Amino acid sequence: MASLAENPKIFHDYEILETLEAGIVLFGFEAKAIQNNMASLKGSYVKILGGEPYLINTHIGPYQAANTPKDYDPTRARKLLMTQKELLHLFMETREKGLTLVPIRIYTKGRRIKVAIGLAKGKKDYDKREKLKEKSARRELRMHQF
Repeated sequence: MASLAENPKIFHDYEILETLEAGIVLFGFEAKAIQNNMASLKGSYVKILGGEPYLINTHIGPYQAANTPKDYDPTRARKLLMTQKELLHLFMETREKGLTLVPIRIYTKGRRIKVAIGLAKGKKDYDKREKLKEKSARRELRMHQF
């Protein structure tokens, strides 16, 4: 399971309550671009539109600019493949106030490209500051032990 793209600030901005795995519907050149680490999850999210989950605002650059179609949109909405049971579970959970779906990372599983989706609750600013204080305190403690 090689990680191809990760969401850099996901654990800083959100508290992940649950994770799920989904497949992504891609063009062939998009799959090649992802395998060459040309994808970015920064600012992307998952939205359920018309009863189907979509990965929104994920940037996948063109694999070969000269061979990419002229009307290619690198941040287009990409359909996610999930079972109906998983989709119903996510739909019911996101109806709860304050919960959202965020992509955590894109990785390979065998020859397939998958995305890890997290059911997340946004952190408040004071939670983020508290976490940074704890982190710096642990760092200070390690430095004084040596």
